[in-house]
Amino acid sequence: MVAQRIKFYPGNYQMRKPSKPKAIERLQKILEAIPELKSLQHGSPDFEKWHRKVEIAVVNIFGEESRHINDCRQISFRLSFYTYRELTPDSSFQEAYLRGLESARVLLESMIEEIEEYWEEETQTPTLPGGRERERIAVKADTKKVFIIHGRDNEAKEAVARFLERLDLEPVILHEQPNEGRTIIEKFEEHAQAAFAVVLLTPDDAGALESEKDKLKPRARQNVIFEFGYFIGRLGRKRVCALTKGDLEMPSDYDGVLYVPLDADGAWRMRLVKELKAAGLNVDANLAL
Repeated sequence: MVAQRIKFYPGNYQMRKPSKPKAIERLQKILEAIPELKSLQHGSPDFEKWHRKVEIAVVNIFGEESRHINDCRQISFRLSFYTYRELTPDSSFQEAYLRGLESARVLLESMIEEIEEYWEEETQTPTLPGGRERERIAVKADTKKVFIIHGRDNEAKEAVARFLERLDLEPVILHEQPNEGRTIIEKFEEHAQAAFAVVLLTPDDAGALESEKDKLKPRARQNVIFEFGYFIGRLGRKRVCALTKGDLEMPSDYDGVLYVPLDADGAWRMRLVKELKAAGLNVDANLAL
């Protein structure tokens, strides 16, 4: 019996090459689907769909002429030549299918390792309406600094700071830094050299419309909202995570964005880890346990 190779047929893809974190995320998602595929029979529709995703992802990440897509084409998932179908046990087809999945697993892992070790993190340049790019202050890919934007809730601030330290990150709290004769904004800009920002939206103030003075609502402090917007512009939304406490009024220009509640059970910790990893920070989730 001779193994038949299911070929990848590269098309005329014009997709933009993903960033380092995004490339790793895409391959990791494909890799994580393999255990479930192994429980299926060869030739299942779910496998064919997954197989197509592998093709598109590898071409998009490495290019149509790369050795990576060529390596994918060499993987065998099924048998092609046999004496008679009825004389070939189903187990032989299933074994070939499982061998192919195992080869795919090893190949995908090697691709992820290659990206992690050899790809350089690109400087982010956000795009404005009309396709125009604006300058954004470059962020070092290897920095471990996480800026904490906070109000008057010291308990929440300390909980987040200590948790970041457990993750081997460096929390930056502005009032803990030396003044060195600078104004507040100068000090802020200096210490805002971070890879990520955590915003603590806690009900420290209260406010309302001029016409609704009798309907005051809990709000975060004005400095928190100012710094919140500053870091969205500086780092982009993917590198800013807003943690909320209690029932408070949210910034209207940020409606529709997912907030993470600072719940008493501590579920916010793993959700914050997920956001840090999605932003490309090297975080070991085991340290959060």
